[in-house]
Order: sequence, then structure tokens, then C-alpha cells
Amino acid sequence: MGRFQFLLACALALLASSITSAETVEHFFHVQNLTVQRLCHEQVITTVNGTLPGPVISVREGDDLVIHVVNQSPYNITIHWHGVFQLLSAWADGPSYVTQCPIRPGQTYTYRFKITGQEGTLWWHAHVSWLRATVHGALIIKPRFGNFYPFPFPFEEFPILLGEYWDANVVDVENQGLATGAAPNISDAFTINGQPGDLYPCSQTGTYKLEVIQGKTYMLRIINAALNNQLFFKIANHKMKVVAIDAAYTAPYVTDVIVLSPGQTTDVLFTADQPLGSYYMAARPYITAQGIPFDNTTTSGIIVYQGAKSSATPIMPALPAFNDTPTAYKFYSNLTGSPLGPHWVPVPRHVDEHMFITFGINLAPCGEGSATCAGPFGQRLSAGMNNESFQLPSKLSMLQAFFYNNKNGVYTTDFPDNPPSVFDYTNSSNAFNQSMLFAPKSTKVRTLKYGSTVEIVLQNTALIATESHPIHFHGFNFHVLAQGFGNYDSENDPRKFNLVNPQIRNTIAVPTGGWAIIRFTANNPGIWMVHCHLDVHLPWGLGMAFEVENGPTPYTLPPPPIDLPKC
Repeated sequence: MGRFQFLLACALALLASSITSAETVEHFFHVQNLTVQRLCHEQVITTVNGTLPGPVISVREGDDLVIHVVNQSPYNITIHWHGVFQLLSAWADGPSYVTQCPIRPGQTYTYRFKITGQEGTLWWHAHVSWLRATVHGALIIKPRFGNFYPFPFPFEEFPILLGEYWDANVVDVENQGLATGAAPNISDAFTINGQPGDLYPCSQTGTYKLEVIQGKTYMLRIINAALNNQLFFKIANHKMKVVAIDAAYTAPYVTDVIVLSPGQTTDVLFTADQPLGSYYMAARPYITAQGIPFDNTTTSGIIVYQGAKSSATPIMPALPAFNDTPTAYKFYSNLTGSPLGPHWVPVPRHVDEHMFITFGINLAPCGEGSATCAGPFGQRLSAGMNNESFQLPSKLSMLQAFFYNNKNGVYTTDFPDNPPSVFDYTNSSNAFNQSMLFAPKSTKVRTLKYGSTVEIVLQNTALIATESHPIHFHGFNFHVLAQGFGNYDSENDPRKFNLVNPQIRNTIAVPTGGWAIIRFTANNPGIWMVHCHLDVHLPWGLGMAFEVENGPTPYTLPPPPIDLPKC
């Protein structure tokens, strides 16, 4: 009997070990050109492993990821693991010339990092030029073995990637815009899992279809992988229950429409509780800037009930108007966090650093002599934060300069805590005030002590155009304490702070002509970008970076990998 109990104890210990042990998940990413048929034409695009979207990476919290990137394309490439904390693995974050130099054509580089303290839906994408239009895919983080979702387990799960498609070479589209100084050409279609859907020409046969069983509940892991557009998303005749955003659990929120800015993810549950039939899921843009051309089209996929007549015409949802700011704001502002859920982080109450960051569109001089560009006043469109227009280095990555203490000529540490002047930020009468429009190019960072808590007012401006900007933080999540329209009021708006269960994000769509206030703890040494996740604005300079100092051992940045690409 004693021997049996001993063997049983050993077996239980082994089982417990297998349940809690992490694994190493390894993938090969072959970045290569591919000819696809979309919108009645053939087009050469850049993909990973020959698919659009790219491969789904599925891991569990605690796993190690090893991704071998083989660049067989004609372009420089890096891969960013959007939303992954990269705790003590900043070398794997991916933004070109920030944490690494690009992987040149014909070269290979291996990303190695651990998934720590995160569950939910994230994604990966190229972080060089506009290549992320087609170089992207889902990164799904499930609970460790033995742990569970904080909601009933769905019958099945599906990643839904909302994308944006150009019937052109996206690198050429970007370069043409940069050469003329104007905004680049708008997209030709939106996509659901790589397909435009029934409402576009020559697209019906490829429309994404999802089969469901009546009465079952499903999880959709929705990712906005579009380059330049926020998107409304609906399923005809079905409600959705939001349970997570940006890989952070939320209090359940029931809605018939969601909206996502580029870079954001939203996990929803929906029950197939309608009569047997076919129902469109559809997405169209949410546009906040007035008088600017945009892709006013709708992408669709089809949810098909098992047993439904194949001849049934799918029902189309009534999507919000493209400029329906009240609906968008209601969704964004009503989400709250889940303090009883896994990996909840309470709001830090003591604040060490306060910053006020304004951002928007700017102008840059067209060039030498009598050159005329296609932007306002014959100048070149630009963008900036606190009147600094971010410019990437080219000879050394910023993280290498940080690690080797060789910052001279790479970046400076004088990014301002406040804009250079106080003005009526959201007053549209200032839109073309030339004294405010020009922002100098610079590569400036703000230095933070390890472990410090930072509170930032993110303030949109009306310069050139009044619009909503999705701001993405690399390396950190943040609590969204409050958001609103107009100029932030430091006396009255703090009364709106949610310090109990605010939503946690890595990307926030700051309300059009408005503000948001966020708080985070700088617990990850390295160089971390903060930038607008509209790819039309990032090359113009709408970004900055934080330099987080090393903490006490072992909270220090390790040496770079030996195969780190050279500039």
C-alpha cells in the first residue's frame, strides 16, 4: 500500500509538472513575394510562407517563442510582435532601426522571446515601410495548461483579421507619397482574412466563410491589421460579448457593433441563436477627418449555419455611417477591465513622471530652391509629437546605442515633457496657422528610471486636420484612466478618472479632437517606441521613444544576440 501511495504521489507530481511546464514553440517565416488574384487583377505582394494573412502563431502563457525569419523578398524586413511585453528581450521587439537593423534580402534572423503575464489575442507584422499591409498574422496566447478562461469555454475559436488591400505595390504607393509630399493613394479594398468579399468585383468565390452550429457559442479573435483606417464590425442579427481587448480581459460588454483602430484586437463571444441561414459579418471604415479622400467600401465574410439552404441569400448588417463618432466613442469609452481576471494589474496610485503630449499633422519644408510639393502651402506633409517630428537613425539601432552607451549621432535624451507653447489645441481655426505647422526633424527620447510610474495626457490637435489617432506603445500596457473631447482640463477632468477597473490596452484611439489620459509603470529596460499606428503618419514622424534605464540585477537588458543584423 505504501508503494502504491508513493507511485501515485510520483504520478501526480509528474502530471502537475506537465500541466505547469512551458514549451518552446518554433516556426520558420519565409518572407517572399507571391502573385495573388484580387479585384479582377493579378498583383505581386509580399507574404510570409505564401499566405495572406500569414501563419497563426498559437502559444500558451509562459511559452518561449523561436521564430526563424528567412528573407527571400527584395525588401528589408523586420517583424514586430505587437503587444508582446518583451520583458528583458527588447532585442526581439522588431521596429527597424529602433531595436534592430533590418534583415536584408537573403539574410536570416531568429527572434527569441518568452510570453509572460499575457493571455488573449495579439498579432505580428512587418515593421519596415508599408509591408505590414500583407506581412501580418495572428498571435494567440492561451492560458497555461490547467488554467481557464474567466468565461465559459467557447465551442470553437476563429481569428478574424481585418485588412486593407491595394491593387498596387504598397512600397511604391508609400514612396510616391513621400516623393510628392502629399498623402499616398488610398486603398482599393478592405479584407476579412485576406479576402475582400461579395461586394467587390471578381471576389465572390474567395469570400471567407465560417460554418457554425445552431445553439453553440463561438469566440472571434478580431484584429485590425489595416494600415490606415479604423473599422466598424458587425454580424447581421447577432449580438457580441466583448471579453478581452489587446490581450487583456475586460468586464463582459454586450454590443451589436465594435470598432477597432489599426493595431487593436478585440475578443468577442457570439452565440449562433438565429434561424438557420447565412449572415454577413462586415466591416467598413470609421473616418474622423473631414474632406479627405478615403476608401468608402465594405468588406464581408459569411457566417453559415450548418444545415442552412445553400441558396439562401446572406443577411447584411446595417453598419454605422462612416463618420458616426458617437457610436465609436460609446464603444471605446464603455469598456472596463476585469480586476478578478487573470493577470490583472491594479492602477498604480503614486505617479513619478507627468507628461503632456500633443500630436497631429505638421508640415516640413519641401526642399532646396524653388521646389514645390503637393502638401498645403506647397510644402511636404509631416507629423509630430510636442512639435518634434521623429526621424529614425540609419547607421545604428537606438537599442544598440543604448546598450553600448554610444548615443552620439544616434539619438538625444531631450524629448520635451510638454509642447513648446500652450494654445487652443482642438480649435479648427488654427488648422492652417503656419506659425504652428512646422515641426523640426529629430530623434529624441524621454529617459525614465526603471520602475517609475508615468502619467501621460495624449492630446489631439486640429493642425491641418482634426482626426482620431491610434497611439501604440511598444513594451508596455497602460491603464486608460479617462478620455474625452476638446482640450484636456487639468482641474475638472481628473474627476472622471477610473482608478478601480479601467481598460488596459497597448493601443488607444484618442478621440477625434480630444484627449485620453493613461498611466503605466516603466518596468522594462530598453528603447521603446510610442507612435501613431496609421502607417501614413509614421513615416511623417508621428512618434517618439522612451529610454528605460536598467534596474537592479537581474532587471537589466542582456547583451544582443550574436546574429543581430548589422546596419
